[in-house]
Amino acid sequence: MKEPISSYPRVRVQADGRRVASQAGAVLLLETVRKIGLDQAISTALASWRKPRAVHDPGKILLDLALAVALGGDCLADVAMLRCEPAVFGPAASDPTVSRLIDTLAGSDEKALQAIRSARAEARSRVWSLAGKNAPDADGRVTVDIDGVLVIAHSDKEDAAATWKKTYGHHPLTAFVDHGPGGTSEPVAALLRPGNAGSNTAADHITTAQLALAQLPKRYRRGRQTLIRTDSAGGTHDFVSWLARRGRWLSYSVGMVINEAIHEHVPKIPASAWTPAVETDGGAPDGAWVAELTGRLVDGWSNGMRLIVRKERPHPGAQLRITDADGMRITCFATNTPHLPIAELELRHRLRARAEDRIRAARATGPRNLPLHTTAQNKVWLEIVQIALDLLAWMPMLALTGKARLWEPRRLRFRLFSAAAQLVTTGRRRILRLSAHWPWTGEITAALERLTLLPAPG
Repeated sequence: MKEPISSYPRVRVQADGRRVASQAGAVLLLETVRKIGLDQAISTALASWRKPRAVHDPGKILLDLALAVALGGDCLADVAMLRCEPAVFGPAASDPTVSRLIDTLAGSDEKALQAIRSARAEARSRVWSLAGKNAPDADGRVTVDIDGVLVIAHSDKEDAAATWKKTYGHHPLTAFVDHGPGGTSEPVAALLRPGNAGSNTAADHITTAQLALAQLPKRYRRGRQTLIRTDSAGGTHDFVSWLARRGRWLSYSVGMVINEAIHEHVPKIPASAWTPAVETDGGAPDGAWVAELTGRLVDGWSNGMRLIVRKERPHPGAQLRITDADGMRITCFATNTPHLPIAELELRHRLRARAEDRIRAARATGPRNLPLHTTAQNKVWLEIVQIALDLLAWMPMLALTGKARLWEPRRLRFRLFSAAAQLVTTGRRRILRLSAHWPWTGEITAALERLTLLPAPG
C-alpha cells in the first residue's frame, strides 16, 4: 500500500545544535530595561535583601522572573527559559534560590513591596520623559482605570474563597493608565483580595487609587489633570468623597448603580432635556441619548458632582434588566468635570471599556492563576506580573510604531520575542543573527535602532 503524502515536509531532528538562541527577540525587552535603568533601580531598591557572599543579586532575580512572565511564563520555574540562554540573559538563579528569595520578600511585612513599587515609579517617570509624544501624558492629562478581576484558584490557597460569580479564587482590584487609541496601557496597582471581597468596597478602591497615584510622576498625584475612572463598583459615597477631597480635586468619572429614585425619575425627563450621544468618530449612534440629573438626586453627594444618565434602545435580542425603563437600557455615571458637554463626558466614561482589554491581556501575562500558596507570596507575584506588563507597555511606547504599538502580549510573543537567532562571538562582541526570512525581523531591528538612540540612564 502506498504511503500517503503528508502536507508537511519531513525533517530529521538532532539534539546537537550549538550557538543557537531561542527567544532572541526578547533582546527588545533587555534593551528597554537598560535604557530606562530598571535593572539598576530594582537592584538598589532590594539591596538590603542581598545576603553576604550571595552570587545572585535579588534585583536581577526578580527582573528575570518578570522577563520570564513577559515571555509567557506563569510560574517561578519558568525562569528556566532564561537560564538556558546565559549568553543572552546572563546567569540566572536556580529554582531553590528563586523560591528562597520570594519567601524572604514575602516575609518582610510589605517593605519589599514598597521598595519594588518605588523602583517601578522611578522607571516610569523616565519612560514617560523618553517617550515624548507617545507618552500617556503627552496632552498634559492622565487617565487611570480601576477595575476588579476574578482569578480562579485550582487548589486551596490562602484567602481563596467563593466569588460572586460562584467560582473559587481571589478578587484583586487593578488599575491601569490608559494610553488612548494610539497605544495599550500600563499597570499602576494590583491589590490582592480574597475571593469573597465585595465589589463596592470603598476602602479597597481608596487603597488601589493611592497605590496607582503613587506610581505616577509627582505632578499627576493631585489635581484635575488626572482622571480616575471606575465602573459602578466605585460609585460609593466614601470613595467619591475621598476623590473630591484630595488636593485640588482629582477628576473622576465613576459608574453609578441605578437606584429606585433614578429609575423613577428617568421616564419623567422631558424630551427637550435629552441630547444625542456621540461616538469616537464624532457621529451620533442611532437610538442613544444622554441627560443630566439634578435636584434631590445629587443631594448628599460631594459638591460639584454631576450625575449623567444614558438611555439607548437595546440591541435586537437583548434582555431588559429590572433597572431599565420604558423599554430603554439605562446606565448612569457621576463626574466632577465642569463645563464640558454631557455627550462628551459620557463618551469619555464609556471609553473605560478599554480596561476590559487590558485585563484580558493581563490574564495572558501571569494572573491567569496565582501560583504560590500564601497571600504574602502572591502579593510579590503580582508585583512581578506588573513589572512584566510594564515592560510589555514601555517597549512598544519607546520602540514600535504604527499598528505594532497596539499589539497585545500574545502577538508580541508570537511575532517578535519568539524569533530565533544564531549567536556568534567575534573577539569580545556577541552578535545575534536573526533569521532573514522571519517576517518581523525588520520590526525587531528597527525597534532596536530606536532604543539605541535613546540616552543612557544616569
